[in-house]
Amino acid sequence: MTPPAAPRPPAPVLLGDAEVRARLTPATATAAVRHALLEHQAGRLAAPPRVHAGLGGGELVFTVGALADEGAQGVPGVHGFRAYGTADRAGEQLVAVWDSASGRLTAVVHGQELGPRRTGAIGAVAVEALARTGGLAGCRLGLIGTGPQGWAQLWALSASVSHRPAEVAVFGRRRERAERFAARVREELGLAARAVDSARAAVQGREVVIVATNSPTPVLEADWVAPGTHLSTLGPKTTTHYEIPPELAERAAVIATDSPAQAGSYGTDHLLGPTPLTPLGAVLAGTAPGRAGHDDITLFSSVGLAGTEVAVAAALTRA
Repeated sequence: MTPPAAPRPPAPVLLGDAEVRARLTPATATAAVRHALLEHQAGRLAAPPRVHAGLGGGELVFTVGALADEGAQGVPGVHGFRAYGTADRAGEQLVAVWDSASGRLTAVVHGQELGPRRTGAIGAVAVEALARTGGLAGCRLGLIGTGPQGWAQLWALSASVSHRPAEVAVFGRRRERAERFAARVREELGLAARAVDSARAAVQGREVVIVATNSPTPVLEADWVAPGTHLSTLGPKTTTHYEIPPELAERAAVIATDSPAQAGSYGTDHLLGPTPLTPLGAVLAGTAPGRAGHDDITLFSSVGLAGTEVAVAAALTRA
């Protein structure tokens, strides 16, 4: 008799933007990136700087990561990559995840949603680690920028137990777009958001400030930021294009980043390059100090820790 054929391995899960919106929760995303940051700090997440491949009119960018098997905890090791094109104005990305033990491709996620939500989750973890605690269950948050990255930061923070914003002041270059953005935040996230007339109005008097723009010049002034504020910057941070003023780094007691290796890959072109950058994972692990005093200004430089998108995609497929 002919022996029965070996069962075929299951096909990889294919997910698009609709599935990411429906299935990925802020809690799942933030738990995945927090775990990845801690694993990176412990040496169990391989996360080299991103790789750029020239394509004439643009670049194809790859980030890769590998999370080790956790053994007794039952979480399998995974590895994979994210790819996106710099000339692709649609912002489409592809994330592929493999099971490290079997070498089987387990998931492919494509579209525009996973990347910003992964970055939003990292930002939420940074706020929880570095912003003031005690009485901040209803923090006042200022947001400059009305694009997908700003939205994802609020999406991730909307489920935070310790730092869910009680109110959000939103500023964008186009008032009508800021109004629409604030209305969407109120409707979909349940946060008390309103558009304001100036960047200064979005920054002054806020415990948390998030700057998520493409501006090549500073969109705020350093002296607008009050003592005790936590500020996250997501946009340009090179010596020739930067959305926050260099003077703000001089006022910050702690400057943290999710990936020192990625920040270091800029070399002397990084705006914060000469300043010692604290790994966010080290703050989470308690091996590096975060906020030391109530009036400290803390600054988070978001650059994108490689492997976190793989971690989020893997968690999404397990959810």
